[in-house]
Amino acid sequence: MKPILVISFSSLASQFDAWLKGMVSNSLAILATEMVVTGVCLLVFLVLLCFFLGYMERKVAGFIEIRLGPNRVGPKGSLQIVADTVKLLFKEGITPSSSDKFLFHLAPVIVVTAAMLSVAPIAFAKNFQVWDINIGVLYVSSVSSMAVIGILMAGYSSYNKYSLLGAMRSGAQIVSYELSVGLSLISIVILSGSLSLSDIVKSQETGWWLIRGHIPVIISFVIFLIASTAEINRAPFDLTEAEQELTGGYHTEYSGMKFAMFLLAEYINLFVVSAIAATIFLGGWMPLHFGSWQAFNSVMDWIPSSLWFFGKTFFIIFLIMQFRWTFPRLRIDQLLNLEWKYLLPISMVNTILVTVMAIMGWHF
Repeated sequence: MKPILVISFSSLASQFDAWLKGMVSNSLAILATEMVVTGVCLLVFLVLLCFFLGYMERKVAGFIEIRLGPNRVGPKGSLQIVADTVKLLFKEGITPSSSDKFLFHLAPVIVVTAAMLSVAPIAFAKNFQVWDINIGVLYVSSVSSMAVIGILMAGYSSYNKYSLLGAMRSGAQIVSYELSVGLSLISIVILSGSLSLSDIVKSQETGWWLIRGHIPVIISFVIFLIASTAEINRAPFDLTEAEQELTGGYHTEYSGMKFAMFLLAEYINLFVVSAIAATIFLGGWMPLHFGSWQAFNSVMDWIPSSLWFFGKTFFIIFLIMQFRWTFPRLRIDQLLNLEWKYLLPISMVNTILVTVMAIMGWHF
């Protein structure tokens, strides 16, 4: 039995490539046209995605707090985020007179660029991936870490003590929690034997690693959710902003579109973290399969791969959003103690357990 809907994105890409090379030279087709088209499509997708995530977060907050959320602008408040965007577009961008103006303007660009570059190796569906790099896990970890440079720039260049303190907190927080995030990802790298995201997805053809990997992989998944939430500076780990203490943290002095760029980067990072969790632990676009259960696996194959990917990703996004409206904000000492005294030691021991499990072949 074959799936009802099969869309070969690779064939569409090949046809588009052949058409372009028939119009212009090979180098011009690749460098000037395909990359530009891919970049524009990805940019439009991420902006529309952030619009939806902004609306989703407000509705999730209303659901958890037993209220309606936005319901005035557009049908059921669906155009509220558009109204907010228009407001930010027309707000004056103020640059403090004592700031380092070059770094002040460069910081949001670096933060957004790092977030967008992290999307490249993610497979949104079967045969639909911007860049199938063989070190995808390492690439995402490395590129996403560059965002802290922009945050430190923003805090330092603003010439504001609250901004500087928020940036210093962010540096300590991101550098600390990257260790637990990395060890959580290494667990699946050990089991799958590859750093490529596409290979990791294919290794889950007979079952997702969250199911096949027993308790150690479940522990890695929980640690990844906690640590990655801290790494993208979302509540209850948003010590870098902490309005009650730091006014707005590292982006206190930003307004207008520069502030919107930080907000855009936050939602892109939220999507990237959720997509990586869905890909690494829940099979990405791979349907739910159980070993040799051919009848069940065939039924699951009828669901398009893109629906599997986005369904899993938005489920994890919902969980992370729920954290924000459920748990109180931690103090900075509690945040660092959680990582260095609990998450990191557990991750190290868990990595050893996963290694033994992989060597002995104890997983399903």
